[in-house]
Amino acid sequence: MARLDESHGDARSLPPAARSVSEHGAERSPEELPREPDASSPADLSRRVDAVVVNYNARDELLACVGSLRADGAADVTVVDNGSVDGSAASLAAADPEARLVETGANLGYGAGVNRGLAQGHRELVLVCNADVAVRPGTLAALTGALDADPGLALVGPKLLNPDGTLYPSARTFPSLVDAIGHGFLGLVAPRNRFTRSYKMMDWDHVGRRSVDWVSGSCFLARRRALEDLGGFDASYFMYLEDVDLCWRLGRAGWGVAYEPSGCVLHVQGVSTDQHPYRMILAHHESLLRFAWRTTTGWRRLLLPVVAVGLAVRVVGASAQRAAGRPPASR
Repeated sequence: MARLDESHGDARSLPPAARSVSEHGAERSPEELPREPDASSPADLSRRVDAVVVNYNARDELLACVGSLRADGAADVTVVDNGSVDGSAASLAAADPEARLVETGANLGYGAGVNRGLAQGHRELVLVCNADVAVRPGTLAALTGALDADPGLALVGPKLLNPDGTLYPSARTFPSLVDAIGHGFLGLVAPRNRFTRSYKMMDWDHVGRRSVDWVSGSCFLARRRALEDLGGFDASYFMYLEDVDLCWRLGRAGWGVAYEPSGCVLHVQGVSTDQHPYRMILAHHESLLRFAWRTTTGWRRLLLPVVAVGLAVRVVGASAQRAAGRPPASR
């Protein structure tokens, strides 16, 4: 196993982008861009796709995740371990000696962990995922095919299934101010309210490929050059909203984001975050405020102090739900 200890020193910076934004999405039409060959065989996938997995104390799920990636054609797998103490590194070395292990020595957060992994690869496409996902057969080919079919896409997400086989709403909108407020408060007690349904696109049947505002960062396939042009994830988001922010920045750079349900992933959820539930509740709401501050313009900025107060109230409500033994219903 290739093993890299990054517990000391600064994170490696991402390599410079091969092309500027104006060359690949903002000023050139999809027709002007060269089409990449179809990924129709395991050999094509191994040549074109790097996989980056971020792990924190999820040993058993990590081994299942890496095994599923290998079975689906991923030849180059980098696991970024964010300071696990559950034996993840040793177990991975025994189970898959060919996997590249990057040990950060501390929990840097999801986005920062992904960026460490991105810096290790070179292939044109990057599959990014949590350690607690298992990729169903054919997913890498389906996601690669979606990117090949539309050179204007930077990133595509698969269908995500909960452990019980139900659909997880992984493709969502950038909510309006009204939807955000309604989802934020009513979602805690009435998960199917109209604001949450709008934000989570719950009235859509999720059948067929579709352009969307953003997809869950728990698993997606992206063009490396698109990620590198933006510097990867914004590591100031410790947890949550880093995927929303990434897709928002991709859109501003002229790229598209899509949902491809023919790719399918089982997501256990909460294996890492449930180890520190109250810290994660706080991190979620800090990220919400950070994203609101970044994306709100004009007169709406005057509402941000009110939003901050509302988020503080919501932290109390979500924490009370957790203390009562009920995980917060709304994210």
